[in-house]
Amino acid sequence: MSEPWLYPTILLCIYGFFCSHRPLEPFLTPFLMGPDKNLTETEVNVSSGLLEVLKILWSDFLECYSCSTLLAWSVWWALSTCGYLQVINYAQALWEKILPSSDFEIYNGYVETISTLLGAFAAFVVSFVKVSWAVWGELALCIFSVVIAVCVYLMDTIRNIWVCYTSYMLFRATYMLLITIATYQIAANLSMRRYALVFGINTFIALLLQTLLTVIVVDSVGLGLDIFLQFLIYASYFAVIAVIFLIAWLYKLYKRRGPEGQNELPSTETVPEA
Repeated sequence: MSEPWLYPTILLCIYGFFCSHRPLEPFLTPFLMGPDKNLTETEVNVSSGLLEVLKILWSDFLECYSCSTLLAWSVWWALSTCGYLQVINYAQALWEKILPSSDFEIYNGYVETISTLLGAFAAFVVSFVKVSWAVWGELALCIFSVVIAVCVYLMDTIRNIWVCYTSYMLFRATYMLLITIATYQIAANLSMRRYALVFGINTFIALLLQTLLTVIVVDSVGLGLDIFLQFLIYASYFAVIAVIFLIAWLYKLYKRRGPEGQNELPSTETVPEA
């Protein structure tokens, strides 16, 4: 009778051979260095190495974003950071329309300072909050996105400088609280070597969306809207984010209470100090 380890060992050896065997490689370099390609040996090493790096990055990308928790927080990160940057970039222009600095004494600098401190305080306080984010994460993102949308809407429609200041401070504090939670939740679902990849992609998408939003809403090439219509669109933008995460939470709730009977709630998690 054959040894029990023999069959799996043979299979592993066969797998290892075909996994490591790259029949294209011996022909790739001569092909790229041919007279019609006009590439040097150094350039062909570089190009082959680049292809390997891109393959590894693509593989890591697919593996990272296949995690539903990481995907949800990353989507919120990209979408909300886009809207956040847009609001803080054009808040001064809104305030100038409501209360011109040439005619009145303004407190814009104080508001920026206080809102930054409030944001830092919110990020610190959330480290003591115990919530099962795996269960309530999408609902929390929905609720706080509604808060952000309301703040931006009040800044746009009330047109009282003190309401604008207060709404702006609450807007920034809420965003800083959520971005702290999102950072932890993303990091908790990643190995350390993939931090740069995921946070880099999330930031890139946020900046890309912000550029598109600026071109469409602000720039004269697009709609070229006045500042009040711009902020109405930003408020609507955050409202859409809230709807997206409400749907995501309801879908998760439906799956959790589905026929599989997976109704157990994960243990409570604490967000570490930022």
